[in-house]
Amino acid sequence: MAIIKKFRIKSFKNINSVIEFENISLAYGNRLILDNINFKINEGQIFGMLGPNGVGKSTIFNLITGLVKPKNGKIKLQGEEVTEYPVYYRSKKFNVGYVPQYGGYFNDLTLYENLKAISELVIQNKNARNEKVSYLISKFELDNSKDIKAKFLSGGQKKKLVIALSLLNDPKVLLLDECFAALDVLTIKMLQETIVNLQQETKITICICDHQARDLLACVDVAMILNNGKIIALDTPSNLVKDINAKNAYFGESFKFN
Repeated sequence: MAIIKKFRIKSFKNINSVIEFENISLAYGNRLILDNINFKINEGQIFGMLGPNGVGKSTIFNLITGLVKPKNGKIKLQGEEVTEYPVYYRSKKFNVGYVPQYGGYFNDLTLYENLKAISELVIQNKNARNEKVSYLISKFELDNSKDIKAKFLSGGQKKKLVIALSLLNDPKVLLLDECFAALDVLTIKMLQETIVNLQQETKITICICDHQARDLLACVDVAMILNNGKIIALDTPSNLVKDINAKNAYFGESFKFN
């Protein structure tokens, strides 16, 4: 696998926004979660979201996938407004893959059986289905684990499995929710390499939210900080850690990156 990239994509030859939030607000009861936020995620970017617990990072994923609807504002995928589109239609038409923080697989099926089961739902051609499953098992170096039930896999193997499952239908956008949580240092490094390689090999657009700031900043092109329902900073990792608003709201003065 490749080493974590030492560069950031600062500009794109064709700047096409894949995900766009326009004046999005959302509240749960009297609690305002997102307050009139605006941002874009461009094609081919690895985009990160950081912020304290309960700030709305996972809620943004739920808005993208259609699990919840905003109080007001517009959500666009590939330039088309999807605010009123249901979950299944967004997933099918715009090829959005989602890796949840917990679960995402069948506990009592083996790793191979998990991939086989989901592949039968998303890939019609049997030969193409078998080739895709074999390819993903090889790509994620899971050959020695393919006959183990998912509930007995290690944390890193489970994360690889869920990412592999999300890639079965060749998504154009991949959402990773708290993907570094509760993983050891070596597994986090493996996952960072996987994310970077996916971008370089397939040009997929990836969005990550996590609390592990250093781990996230090591593999994203740009990141934003959320606090009190607002986006308080959005920039490249090196610029973000210097941003006074980001320091005051999230990083603190002692945070060091690199």
